[in-house]
Amino acid sequence: MAELNHAFYTQFADDFARTRRTWPPGCERILPYLRPGANVVDLGCGNGRFLRFLVAHGWLGTYVGVDNSPGLLEIAAGEMGRGPTRTNADETTEGSPIRAAVDANGPIQASFIQADLLDPNWPTRLGDLTPDVIVAIAVLHHIPGSAQRARFVADCARLLPEGGLLILTTWQFMTSPRLRARVLPWKTVGLTNDDVEPGDYLLAWGPGATGRRYCAFIDADTLCGLAARAGLTLIETYYADGHEGNLNLYGMFRKGDQA
Repeated sequence: MAELNHAFYTQFADDFARTRRTWPPGCERILPYLRPGANVVDLGCGNGRFLRFLVAHGWLGTYVGVDNSPGLLEIAAGEMGRGPTRTNADETTEGSPIRAAVDANGPIQASFIQADLLDPNWPTRLGDLTPDVIVAIAVLHHIPGSAQRARFVADCARLLPEGGLLILTTWQFMTSPRLRARVLPWKTVGLTNDDVEPGDYLLAWGPGATGRRYCAFIDADTLCGLAARAGLTLIETYYADGHEGNLNLYGMFRKGDQA
């Protein structure tokens, strides 16, 4: 299932990026959590949509975008003013970090790193950076398996200092008849229901339904449960986006009990 999504974002990077030109309205409620000067890490940053949101809203701080798709990272870095460059470390290895400085004279100091969030060692890609806020927009539902999702949230929690924030969003595709119609049988990709967990789905994407992605349906109770087991305290959850205003579930969590 992980390879299914990797193949999707490799094949459809450009087309997918064109569908992510604007930011969802729910992001507006994230902004008050980002104090000026904070270190923000955007996991699964894709084509840099959240960075463009921050720039458009005049936020000031340090931004690091992390994604496993070189194509999307190149689009993100290129649109913000400068293409990506390889780091000195492991330059010749597949999947080595890609970094890009984005307008060193601009209000946001930004860089991008290539990393596979399914690799247990992905946190080491951040080096000695301590994020004040970790944002993972539309990422968690693409991580296959409840155990891997729990590990991912726990990894995020470990990276944060006391009082640090984790902001997660999950796609509520099963609440929409239009999106439920995109669900394909697992036999389409040679799997059976016995090969997956409850709540795992295969969704068609794009004209002619040529794109296929793995998605897990994660509701509010499940999301809050993952955060609690990682030692995070719930600040708030809310639904936003889409025609009915409930396309995405947002969860704001703090490390520790600090108010």
